[in-house]
Amino acid sequence: MSTITEEFSRFATSYIKYSVIQERVAQKLIDTLPFGYKYDSILDVGCGEGQIVKKLEQKKIVTSNFFALDASVKMLELHPLEKNIIKINANFNTNFVEKLPLNRVELLLSSSALQWSKNLDFTLKQLAKLSTKHYYAIFTSNTFRTLHKTAKIDSPIYSSSLLKKKLLTYYPNSLFEIENYHLKFESTREMLRYIKKSGVSSGEKKLSYLQTKQLIQDYPLDYLEFEVLFMYSVDE
Repeated sequence: MSTITEEFSRFATSYIKYSVIQERVAQKLIDTLPFGYKYDSILDVGCGEGQIVKKLEQKKIVTSNFFALDASVKMLELHPLEKNIIKINANFNTNFVEKLPLNRVELLLSSSALQWSKNLDFTLKQLAKLSTKHYYAIFTSNTFRTLHKTAKIDSPIYSSSLLKKKLLTYYPNSLFEIENYHLKFESTREMLRYIKKSGVSSGEKKLSYLQTKQLIQDYPLDYLEFEVLFMYSVDE
């Protein structure tokens, strides 16, 4: 099990409580879809505990086949299970396509997951083959920008410019939008607790005791910064 998967599995039950920003991101992604539309099949890559399928239901979007794919078994256990939902335990850093029951889906969604791809070219190339409709929300390296600067560490995820470049390689008809979010905290300690339990630090190098102490002392903001790149690609 990869470090990223271990982190999400470890805090799977608390993820729902702490995934405030991820929920807002999922909502914005689903808001771009037509109300009440019926799709033959939908694939949610990095489905987590099921924010996407819940948002689709609220928007009266239905599908005959909903494929929920996640690398964490514990996350999949929390995901809703209906007669049209098929759960798939697979990691998009591997040959996950082999585990899918269909070669193509009508709509492919991914919210707050693809920033953890170890090889963007591999992951995006595989996903591009599966559908003509792709809607992605990907956190960029400007997430936790001030925290990283204060702690003197680099972001473990990709910049928006690199993401756009890679995405355009496989989705030439892409449209992009960048959204910034702030999440306020009463203290830096509370902020660090949120980072630990929300899953947003998955795979990130842990701070040493001295780095953590220094961060608590020097962090200049009362909020965390998040930046998300939204990509919409429809190729009829």
